[in-house]
Amino acid sequence: MLLGTVLVLLLFGGAGAASAHAALRSTDPGDGTVLKSAPRDITLTFTESVGLLDDSFRVLAPDGKRLKVTDAGHGPGGSDTARVSLPAELAQGTYTVAWRVVSADSHPVSGAFTFSVGKPSPATVIPDTGPTEDPATESLFNMGRYLAYLAVALLIGTAVFRTACRPPEPFRLNRLLWAGWGTLLGSTVFLLVLRAPYESGAGPTAAFSLKAFERTLGTRPGEALLVRLALLLVAWFFVVRLLRLGEERLSRAWQAAGGALAVGLALTWAAAEHASAGIQVPVAMTSAVLHVLAMSVWLGGLAALLTLLHRAPSQLPAAGVARFSRLAFASVTVLVATGVYQSWRGLGSWEAVTGTTYGHLLVLKLLAVTLLLAAARLSRQWTGRLVTVAAKTESKSAVREKVPEPAVRERVPERVGGPPSAPEPAPVTAGPAAPAYRHGLRRSVLAEVAVGVVVLVLSTVLSGTLPGRAQADAAEAGPATGGLPAASVTDVPFAVGGATGKVQITLDPGRTGDNSVQAIVYAADGGLATVPELRLSFTLPAKEIGPIDAGLKNKGGYWGTNDLTLPLAGDWRMKATIRVSDVDQISVTKTVRIVG
Repeated sequence: MLLGTVLVLLLFGGAGAASAHAALRSTDPGDGTVLKSAPRDITLTFTESVGLLDDSFRVLAPDGKRLKVTDAGHGPGGSDTARVSLPAELAQGTYTVAWRVVSADSHPVSGAFTFSVGKPSPATVIPDTGPTEDPATESLFNMGRYLAYLAVALLIGTAVFRTACRPPEPFRLNRLLWAGWGTLLGSTVFLLVLRAPYESGAGPTAAFSLKAFERTLGTRPGEALLVRLALLLVAWFFVVRLLRLGEERLSRAWQAAGGALAVGLALTWAAAEHASAGIQVPVAMTSAVLHVLAMSVWLGGLAALLTLLHRAPSQLPAAGVARFSRLAFASVTVLVATGVYQSWRGLGSWEAVTGTTYGHLLVLKLLAVTLLLAAARLSRQWTGRLVTVAAKTESKSAVREKVPEPAVRERVPERVGGPPSAPEPAPVTAGPAAPAYRHGLRRSVLAEVAVGVVVLVLSTVLSGTLPGRAQADAAEAGPATGGLPAASVTDVPFAVGGATGKVQITLDPGRTGDNSVQAIVYAADGGLATVPELRLSFTLPAKEIGPIDAGLKNKGGYWGTNDLTLPLAGDWRMKATIRVSDVDQISVTKTVRIVG
Protein backbone atom coordinates (compact mmCIF):
# COMPACT_ATOMS: atom_id res chain seq x y z
CA MET A 1 0.00 0.00 0.00
CA LEU A 2 2.76 2.43 0.94
CA LEU A 3 4.78 1.52 -2.13
CA GLY A 4 1.72 2.12 -4.31
CA THR A 5 1.21 5.53 -2.75
CA VAL A 6 4.83 6.47 -3.41
CA LEU A 7 4.63 5.37 -7.05
CA VAL A 8 1.40 7.28 -7.66
CA LEU A 9 2.86 10.43 -6.15
CA LEU A 10 6.06 10.05 -8.14
CA LEU A 11 4.24 9.55 -11.42
CA PHE A 12 1.51 12.15 -11.08
CA GLY A 13 3.48 14.66 -9.02
CA GLY A 14 5.54 15.51 -12.08
CA ALA A 15 2.74 15.56 -14.60
CA GLY A 16 2.24 19.30 -14.67
CA ALA A 17 4.64 21.99 -15.76
CA ALA A 18 6.97 23.02 -13.00
CA SER A 19 6.78 26.60 -11.83
CA ALA A 20 10.01 28.44 -11.24
CA HIS A 21 11.07 30.85 -8.55
CA ALA A 22 12.12 33.68 -10.88
CA ALA A 23 9.35 35.75 -12.44
CA LEU A 24 9.71 38.34 -15.19
CA ARG A 25 9.38 41.82 -13.68
CA SER A 26 9.79 44.00 -16.78
CA THR A 27 11.05 44.11 -20.36
CA ASP A 28 12.85 46.84 -22.29
CA PRO A 29 11.33 47.48 -24.82
CA GLY A 30 8.00 46.92 -23.11
CA ASP A 31 5.61 44.26 -24.31
CA GLY A 32 3.43 45.56 -27.16
CA THR A 33 5.12 48.96 -27.40
CA VAL A 34 5.59 50.78 -30.74
CA LEU A 35 8.97 52.52 -31.03
CA LYS A 36 9.90 55.34 -33.41
CA SER A 37 13.43 53.99 -33.81
CA ALA A 38 14.98 50.55 -33.41
CA PRO A 39 16.37 49.69 -29.93
CA ARG A 40 20.00 48.76 -29.54
CA ASP A 41 19.47 46.13 -26.85
CA ILE A 42 16.77 43.97 -25.31
CA THR A 43 16.85 43.75 -21.51
CA LEU A 44 14.75 41.56 -19.23
CA THR A 45 14.54 42.12 -15.47
CA PHE A 46 13.52 39.30 -13.11
CA THR A 47 12.53 39.04 -9.46
CA GLU A 48 15.76 37.19 -8.66
CA SER A 49 19.09 36.28 -10.24
CA VAL A 50 18.97 34.03 -13.29
CA GLY A 51 21.35 31.86 -15.25
CA LEU A 52 21.68 32.19 -19.02
CA LEU A 53 21.68 29.50 -21.69
CA ASP A 54 23.33 29.33 -25.11
CA ASP A 55 19.91 29.92 -26.64
CA SER A 56 18.37 32.26 -24.06
CA PHE A 57 17.06 34.69 -26.72
CA ARG A 58 15.36 34.08 -30.05
CA VAL A 59 14.37 37.27 -31.88
CA LEU A 60 12.13 36.90 -34.94
CA ALA A 61 11.75 39.63 -37.55
CA PRO A 62 8.34 40.64 -39.00
CA ASP A 63 8.83 38.13 -41.84
CA GLY A 64 9.36 35.28 -39.35
CA LYS A 65 13.10 34.92 -39.92
CA ARG A 66 15.39 34.71 -36.92
CA LEU A 67 17.73 37.63 -36.30
CA LYS A 68 21.39 37.12 -35.49
CA VAL A 69 22.00 38.62 -32.05
CA THR A 70 24.94 38.69 -29.65
CA ASP A 71 25.45 36.14 -26.90
CA ALA A 72 23.19 36.74 -23.91
CA GLY A 73 24.68 38.37 -20.84
CA HIS A 74 23.67 40.21 -17.69
CA GLY A 75 22.83 43.89 -17.92
CA PRO A 76 24.01 46.78 -15.71
CA GLY A 77 21.29 45.86 -13.20
CA GLY A 78 23.17 42.74 -12.15
CA SER A 79 22.50 39.01 -12.20
CA ASP A 80 18.72 39.47 -12.09
CA THR A 81 18.81 40.88 -15.64
CA ALA A 82 19.39 39.34 -19.07
CA ARG A 83 20.48 41.38 -22.09
CA VAL A 84 21.18 40.82 -25.77
CA SER A 85 22.24 43.30 -28.49
CA LEU A 86 20.34 43.62 -31.78
CA PRO A 87 21.67 44.28 -35.30
CA ALA A 88 22.34 47.91 -36.19
CA GLU A 89 19.42 48.26 -38.61
CA LEU A 90 15.95 46.83 -38.09
CA ALA A 91 13.14 46.87 -40.62
CA GLN A 92 9.76 48.36 -39.84
CA GLY A 93 7.25 45.98 -38.27
CA THR A 94 6.62 43.80 -35.24
CA TYR A 95 9.40 41.74 -33.65
CA THR A 96 8.89 38.74 -31.41
CA VAL A 97 11.28 37.90 -28.56
CA ALA A 98 11.20 34.37 -27.13
CA TRP A 99 13.36 33.95 -24.02
CA ARG A 100 14.43 31.18 -21.67
CA VAL A 101 16.56 31.44 -18.51
CA VAL A 102 17.27 29.34 -15.42
CA SER A 103 16.09 30.59 -12.05
CA ALA A 104 18.54 30.84 -9.17
CA ASP A 105 16.74 27.93 -7.51
CA SER A 106 17.63 25.74 -10.54
CA HIS A 107 14.28 25.77 -12.38
CA PRO A 108 13.96 27.00 -16.00
CA VAL A 109 11.41 29.64 -16.95
CA SER A 110 10.47 30.91 -20.42
CA GLY A 111 8.08 33.19 -22.27
CA ALA A 112 7.74 35.62 -25.17
CA PHE A 113 6.73 39.21 -25.91
CA THR A 114 6.54 41.58 -28.89
CA PHE A 115 7.51 45.13 -29.77
CA SER A 116 7.19 47.09 -33.00
CA VAL A 117 9.45 49.49 -34.88
CA GLY A 118 7.63 52.25 -36.80
CA LYS A 119 4.25 50.55 -36.85
CA PRO A 120 2.89 47.07 -36.10
CA SER A 121 2.89 44.39 -38.77
CA PRO A 122 -0.46 43.28 -40.23
CA ALA A 123 0.09 39.86 -38.64
CA THR A 124 2.51 39.19 -35.82
CA VAL A 125 4.65 36.06 -36.04
CA ILE A 126 4.37 34.62 -32.52
CA PRO A 127 6.33 31.44 -31.78
CA ASP A 128 5.04 28.72 -29.55
CA THR A 129 7.58 28.63 -26.71
CA GLY A 130 6.14 25.32 -25.56
CA PRO A 131 6.16 24.03 -22.00
CA THR A 132 8.92 24.96 -19.56
CA GLU A 133 10.29 21.43 -19.98
CA ASP A 134 9.82 18.62 -22.43
CA PRO A 135 7.09 16.48 -20.78
CA ALA A 136 9.23 13.32 -20.73
CA THR A 137 12.30 15.15 -19.41
CA GLU A 138 10.21 16.97 -16.83
CA SER A 139 8.63 13.78 -15.47
CA LEU A 140 11.96 11.94 -15.31
CA PHE A 141 13.73 14.87 -13.67
CA ASN A 142 11.01 15.31 -11.04
CA MET A 143 11.06 11.60 -10.25
CA GLY A 144 14.81 11.86 -9.73
CA ARG A 145 14.29 14.77 -7.32
CA TYR A 146 11.67 12.84 -5.31
CA LEU A 147 13.91 9.78 -5.08
CA ALA A 148 16.83 11.95 -3.93
CA TYR A 149 14.76 13.40 -1.07
CA LEU A 150 13.58 9.93 -0.01
CA ALA A 151 17.11 8.52 -0.24
CA VAL A 152 18.76 11.24 1.86
CA ALA A 153 16.11 10.68 4.53
CA LEU A 154 16.85 6.94 4.57
CA LEU A 155 20.63 7.43 4.62
CA ILE A 156 20.86 10.08 7.34
CA GLY A 157 17.91 8.84 9.39
CA THR A 158 19.04 5.22 9.49
CA ALA A 159 22.62 6.19 10.38
CA VAL A 160 21.43 8.44 13.23
CA PHE A 161 19.03 5.75 14.47
CA ARG A 162 21.81 3.15 14.61
CA THR A 163 24.17 5.52 16.40
CA ALA A 164 21.80 7.18 18.85
CA CYS A 165 19.26 4.43 19.62
CA ARG A 166 21.71 1.49 19.65
CA PRO A 167 19.38 -1.34 18.56
CA PRO A 168 20.51 -4.83 19.71
CA GLU A 169 20.55 -6.26 16.19
CA PRO A 170 21.79 -3.39 13.97
CA PHE A 171 22.54 -5.73 11.08
CA ARG A 172 18.81 -5.73 10.34
CA LEU A 173 19.20 -2.11 9.15
CA ASN A 174 22.10 -2.82 6.76
CA ARG A 175 19.90 -3.10 3.67
CA LEU A 176 18.06 0.09 4.56
CA LEU A 177 21.32 1.98 4.98
CA TRP A 178 22.76 0.74 1.69
CA ALA A 179 19.45 1.40 -0.08
CA GLY A 180 19.58 5.04 1.02
CA TRP A 181 23.21 5.46 -0.05
CA GLY A 182 22.80 3.66 -3.38
CA THR A 183 19.53 5.39 -4.31
CA LEU A 184 20.95 8.82 -3.49
CA LEU A 185 24.05 8.10 -5.56
CA GLY A 186 22.01 6.85 -8.53
CA SER A 187 19.48 9.70 -8.40
CA THR A 188 22.29 12.28 -8.20
CA VAL A 189 23.99 10.89 -11.32
CA PHE A 190 20.58 10.73 -13.01
CA LEU A 191 19.84 14.39 -12.19
CA LEU A 192 23.29 15.49 -13.32
CA VAL A 193 22.86 13.80 -16.70
CA LEU A 194 19.34 15.14 -17.23
CA ARG A 195 20.19 18.66 -16.04
CA ALA A 196 21.10 20.01 -19.51
CA PRO A 197 17.92 18.91 -21.35
CA TYR A 198 15.82 19.98 -18.35
CA GLU A 199 17.21 23.51 -18.54
CA SER A 200 16.96 23.79 -22.33
CA GLY A 201 13.53 22.17 -22.58
CA ALA A 202 14.81 19.43 -24.87
CA GLY A 203 13.97 15.73 -24.86
CA PRO A 204 15.84 13.11 -22.80
CA THR A 205 18.07 12.18 -25.75
CA ALA A 206 19.73 15.62 -25.50
CA ALA A 207 21.42 14.33 -22.33
CA PHE A 208 24.00 12.63 -24.56
CA SER A 209 25.35 15.98 -25.75
CA LEU A 210 28.89 16.38 -24.36
CA LYS A 211 28.83 20.16 -24.88
CA ALA A 212 25.58 20.53 -22.93
CA PHE A 213 26.92 18.33 -20.14
CA GLU A 214 30.07 20.45 -19.88
CA ARG A 215 27.92 23.58 -19.60
CA THR A 216 25.93 21.94 -16.79
CA LEU A 217 29.11 21.33 -14.81
CA GLY A 218 29.77 25.09 -14.82
CA THR A 219 26.38 26.06 -13.39
CA ARG A 220 25.51 26.32 -9.70
CA PRO A 221 23.00 23.41 -9.77
CA GLY A 222 25.55 21.28 -11.59
CA GLU A 223 28.26 22.17 -9.08
CA ALA A 224 25.90 21.31 -6.20
CA LEU A 225 25.26 17.88 -7.71
CA LEU A 226 28.99 17.31 -8.19
CA VAL A 227 29.64 18.20 -4.55
CA ARG A 228 26.88 15.78 -3.52
CA LEU A 229 28.56 13.02 -5.52
CA ALA A 230 31.90 13.73 -3.84
CA LEU A 231 30.30 13.68 -0.39
CA LEU A 232 28.59 10.38 -1.17
CA LEU A 233 31.91 8.80 -2.12
CA VAL A 234 33.30 9.88 1.25
CA ALA A 235 30.10 8.68 2.95
CA TRP A 236 30.79 5.18 1.59
CA PHE A 237 33.70 4.85 4.03
CA PHE A 238 31.49 6.07 6.86
CA VAL A 239 28.78 3.50 6.05
CA VAL A 240 31.34 0.69 5.87
CA ARG A 241 32.81 1.75 9.20
CA LEU A 242 29.35 1.89 10.78
CA LEU A 243 28.46 -1.59 9.57
CA ARG A 244 31.73 -3.15 10.75
CA LEU A 245 31.23 -1.93 14.30
CA GLY A 246 28.12 -4.03 14.81
CA GLU A 247 26.66 -3.22 18.22
CA GLU A 248 29.67 -1.15 19.28
CA ARG A 249 29.35 2.62 19.38
CA LEU A 250 31.08 4.99 16.99
CA SER A 251 33.89 7.07 18.42
CA ARG A 252 33.36 10.80 18.85
CA ALA A 253 35.64 11.50 15.89
CA TRP A 254 33.57 9.29 13.58
CA GLN A 255 30.33 10.79 14.91
CA ALA A 256 31.65 14.31 14.16
CA ALA A 257 32.65 13.18 10.66
CA GLY A 258 29.19 11.72 10.07
CA GLY A 259 27.55 14.92 11.27
CA ALA A 260 29.71 17.00 8.92
CA LEU A 261 28.77 14.73 5.99
CA ALA A 262 25.07 15.09 6.80
CA VAL A 263 25.33 18.89 6.94
CA GLY A 264 27.24 18.91 3.66
CA LEU A 265 24.60 16.81 1.92
CA ALA A 266 21.83 19.09 3.18
CA LEU A 267 23.76 22.11 1.90
CA THR A 268 23.68 20.72 -1.65
CA TRP A 269 19.90 21.14 -1.58
CA ALA A 270 19.89 24.54 0.10
CA ALA A 271 22.46 25.94 -2.34
CA ALA A 272 20.39 25.11 -5.42
CA GLU A 273 16.80 25.85 -4.40
CA HIS A 274 14.60 28.60 -2.94
CA ALA A 275 16.86 29.36 0.02
CA SER A 276 19.69 30.49 -2.29
CA ALA A 277 17.66 33.39 -3.73
CA GLY A 278 15.40 36.11 -2.41
CA ILE A 279 15.54 37.83 0.95
CA GLN A 280 17.66 36.87 3.99
CA VAL A 281 19.72 34.29 2.09
CA PRO A 282 22.11 33.36 4.99
CA VAL A 283 19.21 32.80 7.40
CA ALA A 284 17.23 30.96 4.73
CA MET A 285 20.17 28.68 3.91
CA THR A 286 20.63 27.80 7.58
CA SER A 287 16.91 27.16 7.96
CA ALA A 288 16.84 24.96 4.84
CA VAL A 289 19.77 22.85 6.07
CA LEU A 290 18.16 22.33 9.48
CA HIS A 291 14.85 21.50 7.78
CA VAL A 292 16.41 18.79 5.59
CA LEU A 293 18.35 17.31 8.51
CA ALA A 294 15.34 17.26 10.84
CA MET A 295 13.19 15.72 8.11
CA SER A 296 15.81 13.05 7.47
CA VAL A 297 16.31 12.17 11.15
CA TRP A 298 12.57 11.87 11.71
CA LEU A 299 11.37 10.12 8.54
CA GLY A 300 14.50 7.99 8.09
CA GLY A 301 14.41 7.04 11.76
CA LEU A 302 10.76 6.07 11.42
CA ALA A 303 11.65 3.80 8.49
CA ALA A 304 14.39 2.17 10.59
CA LEU A 305 12.07 1.75 13.58
CA LEU A 306 9.36 0.25 11.38
CA THR A 307 11.88 -2.19 9.91
CA LEU A 308 12.90 -3.42 13.36
CA LEU A 309 9.31 -3.62 14.58
CA HIS A 310 8.42 -5.71 11.55
CA ARG A 311 11.41 -8.06 11.53
CA ALA A 312 12.13 -8.53 15.22
CA PRO A 313 9.58 -6.77 17.43
CA SER A 314 10.46 -8.83 20.50
CA GLN A 315 14.16 -7.95 20.23
CA LEU A 316 13.68 -4.17 20.24
CA PRO A 317 14.17 -2.83 23.78
CA ALA A 318 11.82 -0.17 25.09
CA ALA A 319 14.81 2.02 25.98
CA GLY A 320 15.81 2.31 22.30
CA VAL A 321 12.28 3.22 21.32
CA ALA A 322 12.20 5.87 24.05
CA ARG A 323 15.49 7.36 22.84
CA PHE A 324 14.12 7.68 19.31
CA SER A 325 10.92 9.19 20.67
CA ARG A 326 12.93 12.00 22.28
CA LEU A 327 14.98 12.41 19.09
CA ALA A 328 11.82 12.59 16.98
CA PHE A 329 10.32 15.22 19.29
CA ALA A 330 13.41 17.41 18.85
CA SER A 331 13.25 16.92 15.07
CA VAL A 332 9.58 17.92 14.99
CA THR A 333 10.38 21.06 16.97
CA VAL A 334 13.05 22.04 14.43
CA LEU A 335 10.74 21.21 11.51
CA VAL A 336 7.95 23.40 12.87
CA ALA A 337 10.26 26.35 13.56
CA THR A 338 12.01 26.23 10.18
CA GLY A 339 8.74 25.50 8.38
CA VAL A 340 7.08 28.60 9.84
CA TYR A 341 10.02 30.76 8.77
CA GLN A 342 10.14 29.30 5.26
CA SER A 343 6.38 29.75 4.87
CA TRP A 344 6.60 33.41 5.87
CA ARG A 345 9.53 33.94 3.52
CA GLY A 346 7.80 32.25 0.61
CA LEU A 347 4.32 33.76 1.04
CA GLY A 348 5.00 37.35 2.04
CA SER A 349 1.32 38.08 2.80
CA TRP A 350 -1.89 36.44 3.99
CA GLU A 351 -3.48 37.02 0.58
CA ALA A 352 -0.92 34.69 -0.99
CA VAL A 353 -2.28 31.77 1.06
CA THR A 354 -5.51 31.67 -0.95
CA GLY A 355 -4.42 33.53 -4.06
CA THR A 356 -1.36 31.54 -5.21
CA THR A 357 -0.51 27.96 -6.08
CA TYR A 358 2.30 28.10 -3.55
CA GLY A 359 -0.21 29.01 -0.83
CA HIS A 360 -2.57 26.19 -1.83
CA LEU A 361 0.23 23.63 -1.70
CA LEU A 362 1.36 25.02 1.63
CA VAL A 363 -2.14 24.55 3.07
CA LEU A 364 -2.15 20.93 1.84
CA LYS A 365 1.25 20.38 3.42
CA LEU A 366 0.00 21.90 6.69
CA LEU A 367 -2.94 19.49 6.75
CA ALA A 368 -0.62 16.56 6.05
CA VAL A 369 1.77 17.69 8.79
CA THR A 370 -1.18 17.91 11.21
CA LEU A 371 -2.04 14.28 10.45
CA LEU A 372 1.62 13.39 10.85
CA LEU A 373 1.77 15.04 14.28
CA ALA A 374 -1.39 13.17 15.31
CA ALA A 375 0.22 9.87 14.30
CA ALA A 376 3.42 10.88 16.12
CA ARG A 377 1.45 11.64 19.29
CA LEU A 378 -0.14 8.20 19.10
CA SER A 379 3.31 6.64 18.69
CA ARG A 380 4.58 8.49 21.76
CA GLN A 381 1.62 7.14 23.76
CA TRP A 382 2.40 3.57 22.71
CA THR A 383 6.07 4.19 23.49
CA GLY A 384 5.20 5.47 26.97
CA ARG A 385 3.13 2.37 27.71
CA LEU A 386 5.90 0.12 26.45
CA VAL A 387 8.49 1.89 28.62
CA THR A 388 6.20 1.62 31.64
CA VAL A 389 5.77 -2.13 31.15
CA ALA A 390 9.53 -2.54 30.69
CA ALA A 391 10.22 -0.57 33.89
CA LYS A 392 7.82 -2.75 35.88
CA THR A 393 9.41 -5.88 34.47
CA GLU A 394 12.89 -4.71 35.43
CA SER A 395 11.64 -3.86 38.93
CA LYS A 396 10.20 -7.33 39.40
CA SER A 397 13.41 -8.87 38.13
CA ALA A 398 15.44 -6.83 40.62
CA VAL A 399 13.18 -7.95 43.49
CA ARG A 400 13.68 -11.60 42.58
CA GLU A 401 17.42 -11.16 42.57
CA LYS A 402 17.32 -9.74 46.14
CA VAL A 403 15.34 -12.67 47.64
CA PRO A 404 17.54 -14.54 50.21
CA GLU A 405 18.77 -17.85 48.94
CA PRO A 406 17.40 -19.92 51.90
CA ALA A 407 13.93 -18.57 51.34
CA VAL A 408 14.10 -19.71 47.78
CA ARG A 409 15.41 -23.09 48.71
CA GLU A 410 12.54 -23.63 51.11
CA ARG A 411 10.22 -23.74 48.11
CA VAL A 412 12.42 -26.16 46.17
CA PRO A 413 11.99 -29.83 47.10
CA GLU A 414 15.15 -31.81 47.69
CA ARG A 415 15.88 -34.88 45.69
CA VAL A 416 15.65 -38.14 47.54
CA GLY A 417 19.05 -39.69 48.09
CA GLY A 418 21.01 -36.88 46.64
CA PRO A 419 22.13 -33.29 47.14
CA PRO A 420 19.57 -30.54 47.00
CA SER A 421 18.87 -29.22 43.53
CA ALA A 422 19.75 -25.63 42.60
CA PRO A 423 16.90 -23.14 42.56
CA GLU A 424 15.50 -22.39 39.08
CA PRO A 425 15.26 -18.62 38.46
CA ALA A 426 11.88 -17.31 37.33
CA PRO A 427 11.85 -16.19 33.69
CA VAL A 428 11.90 -12.43 33.12
CA THR A 429 9.07 -11.42 30.78
CA ALA A 430 7.57 -8.10 29.81
CA GLY A 431 4.10 -9.19 30.67
CA PRO A 432 1.14 -9.98 28.44
CA ALA A 433 0.59 -6.32 27.54
CA ALA A 434 3.98 -5.80 25.83
CA PRO A 435 3.17 -7.61 22.54
CA ALA A 436 -0.04 -5.61 22.18
CA TYR A 437 1.82 -2.36 22.83
CA ARG A 438 4.48 -3.27 20.26
CA HIS A 439 1.77 -4.10 17.73
CA GLY A 440 0.05 -0.77 18.35
CA LEU A 441 3.37 1.06 18.04
CA ARG A 442 4.09 -0.68 14.74
CA ARG A 443 0.75 0.44 13.30
CA SER A 444 1.16 4.05 14.42
CA VAL A 445 4.73 4.19 13.04
CA LEU A 446 3.48 2.78 9.73
CA ALA A 447 0.90 5.58 9.61
CA GLU A 448 3.65 8.11 10.35
CA VAL A 449 5.79 6.79 7.50
CA ALA A 450 2.88 6.82 5.03
CA VAL A 451 1.85 10.39 5.84
CA GLY A 452 5.52 11.41 6.03
CA VAL A 453 6.05 10.31 2.42
CA VAL A 454 3.13 12.52 1.36
CA VAL A 455 4.65 15.46 3.27
CA LEU A 456 7.99 14.77 1.60
CA VAL A 457 6.45 14.81 -1.88
CA LEU A 458 4.56 18.04 -1.14
CA SER A 459 7.82 19.58 0.08
CA THR A 460 9.51 18.58 -3.16
CA VAL A 461 6.70 20.10 -5.25
CA LEU A 462 6.85 23.29 -3.16
CA SER A 463 10.57 23.59 -3.86
CA GLY A 464 9.71 23.89 -7.57
CA THR A 465 6.74 26.25 -7.25
CA LEU A 466 6.79 30.02 -7.64
CA PRO A 467 6.56 31.49 -4.10
CA GLY A 468 3.78 33.96 -3.35
CA ARG A 469 6.28 36.70 -2.54
CA ALA A 470 7.96 36.39 -5.96
CA GLN A 471 4.57 36.30 -7.68
CA ALA A 472 3.54 39.48 -5.88
CA ASP A 473 6.82 41.18 -6.85
CA ALA A 474 6.19 40.35 -10.50
CA ALA A 475 2.57 41.55 -10.33
CA GLU A 476 3.65 44.98 -9.04
CA ALA A 477 5.02 45.80 -12.49
CA GLY A 478 1.53 45.52 -13.99
CA PRO A 479 0.00 43.15 -16.51
CA ALA A 480 2.32 44.02 -19.41
CA THR A 481 5.51 42.62 -17.92
CA GLY A 482 6.24 39.93 -20.46
CA GLY A 483 5.40 36.29 -20.72
CA LEU A 484 3.34 34.86 -23.53
CA PRO A 485 1.31 37.38 -25.53
CA ALA A 486 -2.42 37.45 -25.04
CA ALA A 487 -3.15 36.33 -28.59
CA SER A 488 -3.86 32.67 -29.35
CA VAL A 489 -1.55 31.20 -31.99
CA THR A 490 -2.11 27.81 -33.66
CA ASP A 491 -0.09 26.08 -36.38
CA VAL A 492 -2.12 23.92 -38.77
CA PRO A 493 0.07 21.62 -40.93
CA PHE A 494 -1.28 20.34 -44.25
CA ALA A 495 -0.26 18.04 -47.09
CA VAL A 496 -2.46 17.71 -50.19
CA GLY A 497 -1.97 17.49 -53.95
CA GLY A 498 1.80 17.40 -53.64
CA ALA A 499 1.85 20.63 -51.60
CA THR A 500 2.94 20.66 -47.96
CA GLY A 501 3.24 23.44 -45.44
CA LYS A 502 1.41 25.00 -42.53
CA VAL A 503 -1.05 27.76 -41.75
CA GLN A 504 -0.25 29.95 -38.75
CA ILE A 505 -3.55 31.24 -37.35
CA THR A 506 -3.59 34.09 -34.81
CA LEU A 507 -6.71 34.97 -32.80
CA ASP A 508 -6.41 38.33 -31.11
CA PRO A 509 -7.12 38.59 -28.20
CA GLY A 510 -8.25 34.95 -28.04
CA ARG A 511 -11.12 35.79 -25.67
CA THR A 512 -14.89 35.80 -25.76
CA GLY A 513 -16.40 38.55 -27.89
CA ASP A 514 -14.90 40.16 -30.98
CA ASN A 515 -11.64 38.74 -32.32
CA SER A 516 -9.44 39.54 -35.27
CA VAL A 517 -8.01 36.66 -37.28
CA GLN A 518 -4.77 36.59 -39.26
CA ALA A 519 -3.81 33.44 -41.15
CA ILE A 520 -0.40 33.16 -42.87
CA VAL A 521 0.36 30.24 -45.18
CA TYR A 522 3.94 28.92 -45.14
CA ALA A 523 5.49 26.49 -47.62
CA ALA A 524 7.54 23.49 -46.55
CA ASP A 525 10.80 25.49 -46.83
CA GLY A 526 9.49 28.13 -44.41
CA GLY A 527 8.78 30.78 -47.04
CA LEU A 528 5.43 32.45 -47.61
CA ALA A 529 2.99 30.62 -49.88
CA THR A 530 -0.25 31.57 -51.64
CA VAL A 531 -3.38 29.44 -51.90
CA PRO A 532 -6.53 30.15 -53.91
CA GLU A 533 -8.85 29.65 -50.95
CA LEU A 534 -8.68 29.42 -47.15
CA ARG A 535 -11.77 28.92 -45.00
CA LEU A 536 -12.03 28.86 -41.23
CA SER A 537 -14.95 27.83 -38.99
CA PHE A 538 -15.43 27.41 -35.23
CA THR A 539 -17.62 24.95 -33.29
CA LEU A 540 -18.20 24.61 -29.52
CA PRO A 541 -19.44 21.00 -29.07
CA ALA A 542 -20.03 21.36 -25.32
CA LYS A 543 -22.72 24.00 -25.96
CA GLU A 544 -23.76 22.81 -29.44
CA ILE A 545 -22.74 26.15 -30.95
CA GLY A 546 -21.55 26.47 -34.53
CA PRO A 547 -20.12 26.12 -36.97
CA ILE A 548 -19.34 29.85 -37.07
CA ASP A 549 -17.69 30.90 -40.33
CA ALA A 550 -14.82 33.33 -39.78
CA GLY A 551 -15.28 34.84 -43.26
CA LEU A 552 -11.58 35.15 -44.09
CA LYS A 553 -10.57 37.46 -46.93
CA ASN A 554 -7.36 37.57 -48.90
CA LYS A 555 -5.46 40.60 -47.61
CA GLY A 556 -2.52 40.23 -49.99
CA GLY A 557 0.08 38.08 -48.28
CA TYR A 558 -2.20 36.78 -45.57
CA TRP A 559 -5.84 35.95 -44.91
CA GLY A 560 -7.75 37.84 -42.23
CA THR A 561 -10.87 39.34 -40.75
CA ASN A 562 -11.81 41.62 -37.85
CA ASP A 563 -15.40 40.40 -37.51
CA LEU A 564 -15.18 37.01 -35.74
CA THR A 565 -17.37 36.84 -32.62
CA LEU A 566 -17.03 33.89 -30.24
CA PRO A 567 -19.74 34.23 -27.56
CA LEU A 568 -18.61 31.70 -24.92
CA ALA A 569 -15.39 30.52 -23.30
CA GLY A 570 -14.30 26.92 -23.75
CA ASP A 571 -12.45 24.53 -26.05
CA TRP A 572 -13.51 25.40 -29.59
CA ARG A 573 -12.89 23.18 -32.61
CA MET A 574 -11.27 25.25 -35.31
CA LYS A 575 -11.63 23.72 -38.79
CA ALA A 576 -9.27 25.05 -41.46
CA THR A 577 -9.95 24.16 -45.10
CA ILE A 578 -7.01 24.80 -47.43
CA ARG A 579 -7.51 24.57 -51.22
CA VAL A 580 -4.28 24.45 -53.22
CA SER A 581 -5.80 23.84 -56.69
CA ASP A 582 -9.14 23.43 -58.44
CA VAL A 583 -9.40 19.82 -57.29
CA ASP A 584 -7.09 19.53 -54.27
CA GLN A 585 -8.12 20.66 -50.82
CA ILE A 586 -7.86 19.40 -47.25
CA SER A 587 -9.58 20.14 -43.95
CA VAL A 588 -7.70 20.03 -40.63
CA THR A 589 -9.31 20.45 -37.20
CA LYS A 590 -7.51 21.87 -34.17
CA THR A 591 -8.74 22.67 -30.65
CA VAL A 592 -8.24 26.23 -29.38
CA ARG A 593 -8.94 27.51 -25.88
CA ILE A 594 -11.01 30.70 -25.69
CA VAL A 595 -10.99 32.36 -22.26
CA GLY A 596 -13.64 34.59 -20.74
